[in-house]
Amino acid sequence: MLTDYIQHAMRHAHYEVMENGRFYGAIPQCRGVWGEGATLEECRDELDAALESWIVVGLRHGDTLPVIDGLDLNFKEYAEPNQVA
Repeated sequence: MLTDYIQHAMRHAHYEVMENGRFYGAIPQCRGVWGEGATLEECRDELDAALESWIVVGLRHGDTLPVIDGLDLNFKEYAEPNQVA
């Protein structure tokens, strides 16, 4: 599920060329997640790594992560099913 989430989030990435000629990418739904590189591929790799770290830190701290394309990584408490004696 984590791999699917990352793949779907990366599909929402926006890229641009900065004034210095380097590439910048960010995922609007994932605040603070960005990457940059000399090439678009390097930028994508940096963005992918940043996203993965952001997810892990968010899950560790109990942050609410955005639901992306119906994929929800947030912890949900489930009630124990009633046991029949």
